[in-house]
Amino acid sequence: MDTLYHREEHFRGGETVKDIVIGMSDGLTVPFALAAGISGAVSAAHIVVTAGFAEIAAGSIAMGLGGYLAARSEAEHYHSELAREEAEIREKPEVEAEEVAEFFRQYGLTDTEYRPVVEGLRTKPKAWRDFMMRFELGLEEPDPKRALQSAITIAASYIVGGIIPLAPYIAFHDIRTAFYFSVVFTLTALAVFGFVKGQFTGVSRIKSALQTVLVGGMAAGVAYALARLIS
Repeated sequence: MDTLYHREEHFRGGETVKDIVIGMSDGLTVPFALAAGISGAVSAAHIVVTAGFAEIAAGSIAMGLGGYLAARSEAEHYHSELAREEAEIREKPEVEAEEVAEFFRQYGLTDTEYRPVVEGLRTKPKAWRDFMMRFELGLEEPDPKRALQSAITIAASYIVGGIIPLAPYIAFHDIRTAFYFSVVFTLTALAVFGFVKGQFTGVSRIKSALQTVLVGGMAAGVAYALARLIS
């Protein structure tokens, strides 16, 4: 007799994708806006390159550090809540048991159906604590390596994104030519990035691409217009 296996495919790289999205979107947009703004005020491409790389260095460090601190805060919050749940299970077992019962009642289970589960959890404090963390607070234990990985991923994505709008200024000495190529390269990269982001996040890929291009284009357009107005 053949046995049928049902294998569910779930995407498990959500945190990494989120970090790439954060780093890449800012990396494409901010240096692009900066380069466009400077292009409206100066006539030397090397000035754009110098300012652009300085911004990429500062931006990648700031973004990476922000990601690191955010992940560290998430871990600290988790462990703080973990200690609180352990204390409540020790000191207020009846209250905690009622919270478990209320959770199951929300799903329409009767006292007869959920009572054995509640009693079973009371005999296993660690499982009880983990149950409360996940289903009462909605918290999952963070990866201890998450903070460093997040910082590196965000910073690297920012650098990769930032190089794209600057590349034409490195290749061309004429700032007008470099500017036009930068616009084409960056808007194309934003469209591709938005399309891929939509694929991973479940949002319409076309809508995601258009939104990403619109945000990046508006930022660069405003920066360019202001630079031209001031100069």
